[in-house]
Amino acid sequence: MAYASVEAYPVPQAIDTTSSTKQVPLGTIIRAVDPTYGAGEFIYLLGVASTAVGSWVTYNADNWGTDLLAANAIGPVAVAMSANVASQYGWYQISGKAVGLALTGFLDNANVYATSTAGSVDDAVVAGDRVKLAKGASAVGTPSAGLAEFEIHRPFMDDAVAA
Repeated sequence: MAYASVEAYPVPQAIDTTSSTKQVPLGTIIRAVDPTYGAGEFIYLLGVASTAVGSWVTYNADNWGTDLLAANAIGPVAVAMSANVASQYGWYQISGKAVGLALTGFLDNANVYATSTAGSVDDAVVAGDRVKLAKGASAVGTPSAGLAEFEIHRPFMDDAVAA
C-alpha cells in the first residue's frame, strides 16, 4: 500500500513506516490516499510488542498506546500500517478501505469479531466481541495470505452482547 498524505502541511513519517522517535504528536489524525484502496484516515500511535502489518489494535487517549485486539476488549480500534512494535511510533488506519489480519475462512461482506488470536479478526460470531463499524470487503487471502480487505469507519469494541 502506498498511501500519500493529502494534508496541506508536510507529514514527516510515511504511513507505512515505523520510527523509534516520535515524529508528530501522538493522537494526530491525517488523511491519505492510496491508488488502489482510495482515501483513508490514520492516527499516530505508540506501538506494542508483536504488532505486524495489518494487526488490529485497540488504543486509548491516556497515552495513545495500543494493545493487540483480543476478546472482551473495549475501546477504539485501528489497523497497523507497519510492524510498529513496543517503544516505536507509527500510523494506524481508522477509516476507509483497510487491509488487516484475518483468520482462515473469513468471508467477504462478513461482520468482524475479535478472536483468541491477538491482533487478528474472524467472522465467527462471538457475543460481545463484534468490532462495530467494520465489515469484510474480501475473503481472507486478498490481497495475500492471512490478510483481507475491510471497510472501516472509526471502529470500536464495547464488549456489549447486542450487535
